[in-house]
Formats: sequence, C-alpha cells, structure tokens
Amino acid sequence: MNHALIEKSVALLFMLTFIVISIGGLVQIVPLFKIATTVPPVEGMRPYTPLEQLGRNIYTREGCYTCHSQMIRPFRDEVERYGHYSIPAESMYDHPFLWGSKRTGPDLARVGGKYSNAWQLAHLVNPQSVVPVSIMPSYAFLKDKPLQYDDIDLHLNALRSVGVPYSDEMLEKARADIEAQATGQGDTDDLLKRYPKARLGDFDANPSEITEMDALIAYLQILGALVDFSEPGAANATPAK
Repeated sequence: MNHALIEKSVALLFMLTFIVISIGGLVQIVPLFKIATTVPPVEGMRPYTPLEQLGRNIYTREGCYTCHSQMIRPFRDEVERYGHYSIPAESMYDHPFLWGSKRTGPDLARVGGKYSNAWQLAHLVNPQSVVPVSIMPSYAFLKDKPLQYDDIDLHLNALRSVGVPYSDEMLEKARADIEAQATGQGDTDDLLKRYPKARLGDFDANPSEITEMDALIAYLQILGALVDFSEPGAANATPAK
C-alpha cells in the first residue's frame, strides 16, 4: 500500500485507524460473550439477601464507594493489609459494581466479619469515636430512617432480569427474609437455607424498628465473607481486573 497516500489524507488515515482499533476491540470483547468460563463460579457465592441488597443501595446512594474501594489488587502490600486479592466471581451479582478507584478510607472488600455490629454502628454514628484520625462524616441519621421495603420483590425481580439468580421463592419471601434477618426472629433457618452465611440480628441496637442502618451494616458484614479462600479453587482464582 502507498503509505504516502495515507499520510497525506486525514480522512483516509482516520478511517483506517478506526478500522484497526475496531478489529482489535472486537477481538478482545466478543469472546467474553461466548466463553462461559470468563467468570468461573466459586463455591460460596450467592446473591445478596434482600436486606443486604437494600444496604448496598444505601451504600451506593450515600456515595461510600467514592472514598472506599472494594477491590484488592494482587500486590503483596495490598494482600498483606487487606487479605486475599479480589476475584471476578465476587462481583458477579453486583449491579453496578463498586470497585472504586480512590481510597480516602481503607478498602472494604474484606470488611465482612472483621468488626462487630456494635463497632460498625459506632463507626457510622461517630467515626472519630473509633478512628480518631478519620475524616468520614457521621451517618447517624440512618438510625432514624425506617427501611422502605414494600416493593423489594419487584426490585429483586429487576435484578433477576439482568442475570442475578433469584428464585420465585426468594421473591415471594423477600419481605419475610428482611424481617427475619434484621431481627433474628421468624424463620431464620429457612432464610439461611436460601442465603448461607447471612448475618442475623438487630444491627442498629433498635429492635423496635428496621432502619436503613440495619440494612447498611448487614451489607458491610457480608463483604468478602462468602468465599472460603482456604479452598484451592478459590485461592488460585484469577484476580479481578
């Protein structure tokens, strides 16, 4: 091909550049829609409970992801500080994902179970009471906001339409599952069959009402707690990118 012709024509150079970039992009993207092993399943992963999902919505609404990332990179310093690096399967039911790109505060990918409910409550009400150097604002108002969950079945059904495997039973019992998880009462055994490792109990120290604080702490307490990285399959999984 006559390179001088291409170099002298801006339109031709642009068109050919676009074609080359498009081909390269398609080569990278198209296989992801065809290969079932793009995100290999890992034992332990499940959809969020209705209460955890509503907590995730609150976490997103309040912009927590802008100061806390949820992705541990596969570098020694990060793994030693935060735990096992993040793997793709841990985000397979996240819509949208909340990996984040900034750490004003620590990464939260493995915060689930690291602290008690009481610590999480104290931290959210008055961050400086447990971390004196923290610049995080108070979220005490969440204790006074009743959790709205009348339409939770519709919300879970919308997530099911984009691939989250909520069953008909999960949708049917969503309201009861919220009440069971947030109070520790009701058919908690049935809840745990559907959602293994779900944390139960009164998260905000106010048993008379289910609040947004209950939901947010329930979400924080499950982050990174589902996958057992002592299992070889999980421990050797490809890092998230």
